[in-house]
Amino acid sequence: MDQRPDAAAGRPDELFPRFAFEGAPVGLACLSGPDQRILAANPALAALLGTDAGALVGRCLADLDHPQGSVTRDRAGETWWRRADGSPVRVRLRAGPERDGCRTVAVEAVADGAAARAEQTHLALASAGLGEWSWSADDDRVTLSDRAAAILGYPAGATPNWAELQEMVARDDLDRMRATVQDAVAKAIPYAVEMRVRRANDGQEAWISARGQATLSPDGTPTGMIGVLQDVTAREEARRALHDREQRLRVATTVAALGIFEWHVLDDQSLWENERMWEIFGRRPQDGTISMREFFRMVVHPEDKVSFRRSVAAALHGDGVLHATTRIRRPDEGGGKVWRTIEMAGRFERDGPAGLPRRLIGVVADITDRRLAEERQSLLIRELHHRVKNTLATVQAIVGSTARTASSIDSFYEAFVGRIMSLAHTHSVLTEDVWQTASLRGLLENELRPYADGEMRPGTGGRIELDGPAVDLPSEIAVPIGMAIHELTTNAAKYGALSNRAGRVQIRWRLEPGPGRPRLRFHWRESGGPAVAPPTRQGFGSRLLQRVLTAQVQAEVATDYAPGGLTLTMLAPLPARNAALNPLAAL
Repeated sequence: MDQRPDAAAGRPDELFPRFAFEGAPVGLACLSGPDQRILAANPALAALLGTDAGALVGRCLADLDHPQGSVTRDRAGETWWRRADGSPVRVRLRAGPERDGCRTVAVEAVADGAAARAEQTHLALASAGLGEWSWSADDDRVTLSDRAAAILGYPAGATPNWAELQEMVARDDLDRMRATVQDAVAKAIPYAVEMRVRRANDGQEAWISARGQATLSPDGTPTGMIGVLQDVTAREEARRALHDREQRLRVATTVAALGIFEWHVLDDQSLWENERMWEIFGRRPQDGTISMREFFRMVVHPEDKVSFRRSVAAALHGDGVLHATTRIRRPDEGGGKVWRTIEMAGRFERDGPAGLPRRLIGVVADITDRRLAEERQSLLIRELHHRVKNTLATVQAIVGSTARTASSIDSFYEAFVGRIMSLAHTHSVLTEDVWQTASLRGLLENELRPYADGEMRPGTGGRIELDGPAVDLPSEIAVPIGMAIHELTTNAAKYGALSNRAGRVQIRWRLEPGPGRPRLRFHWRESGGPAVAPPTRQGFGSRLLQRVLTAQVQAEVATDYAPGGLTLTMLAPLPARNAALNPLAAL
């Protein structure tokens, strides 16, 4: 009778002697069929996998694979199997020859050195804040290391499924994560993605960096995935805080119209951090920045180079803080060059307390408009002082002359108040005008309006006729001419054409070219009034017409006391306007 057991019944006698099979120091398994189903397992194999031999019988070899390993074996025949408690063990497989549809496979644990190295790798990953994870397509479960579980808020040993993990991802990041993973799987390459997740234990949001790679079967089908996790919440919060600070700085510098720059000293290279820098220097990004050498040679005003160098030297030899003001040459829209005034402030960074300066970080402001405004304000103050001084002198003259020519207190009061009111009106007109000028027509209308019987335009038939172009009188001649108009009007009202109902006053003026600047020709003619005779004595009005207009206005004055009416002709040069008094000059 044949004592050999049937191999199909799971007896190893035909392939291996019984005593050798049971007592082998390495794990042995008899496999059968294309699915490599276990027919028999020896005690050494059972001990390796933490179970008994009977529990292994009937299982396929692939059932022992751990997701941490690959379905395909490497050249050494090593792979990862799952122990009964779920922990991985790295084993090396050596298959014997096939006999009658069966073969024996020897299984031994990888040498202690390799296991120790693997453990050291796990410890190194954990110490770096990285948690390991693996996903098996068979059961859709994700195995997490203790560190990975803590990162996601799971207890140690938890094995959530893939769908549960995706539910934790923020909706705004989920589609991006899926697209990244799918693209990496299709290309069989590793992937890395950062996303927000809600921790499983407390629901708190955290930023997670996940890296992984799919494991593929020989036909390219994904069978699992392995990778690492890292909690990057602190880094992301720091990055966002830095981003917020940079945004606040950019908003502040934009509102303040400040340009931000860096100058690297050793290689003389500049970095311009915002658009305002390009605007200040009149350049485009495609033109590139300028080096400090080019700045000194081509941009700084020649008269400012020495002072600017002193400022830089003082910063380098002092506390490293630079404050400098200079004029720079900037292209204008017409293709020419204009000078602008800038103010620069910054600090030099050094390699050490006594090291060489590495770079200058600072800001630049275009203060041209501010400087022009300051200069205009200073000029206005000087103009005000001059005008007040002249006004006081004029008032003093008015008081003295009016007192000498007045016949009574009432006549003094009337003449003095009239002259002061005329002076005040002229100053009011000058103050209200941005150019500090007064309209000649406006001065005439203000004095003559009480005596007009209608419009004062030519051809209307009124007793007062004003005919001439628009002329704005600068402040230095507006006051004396205004007072002259007042004296002419007052004299006409008392003794001349405006002292009766039939008299008329005709005033004409025009601008004529003169040597270097235009001249004003002014003609005052009275008619229809009482007969005129030359005055027997010179009053204040006559002295003002002759002396003030001649001295202050440099005018040529001719007076004719014809019987038919007084005629006065004045030819006065117009002073050039001071451009600094124009508030629109900087626009």
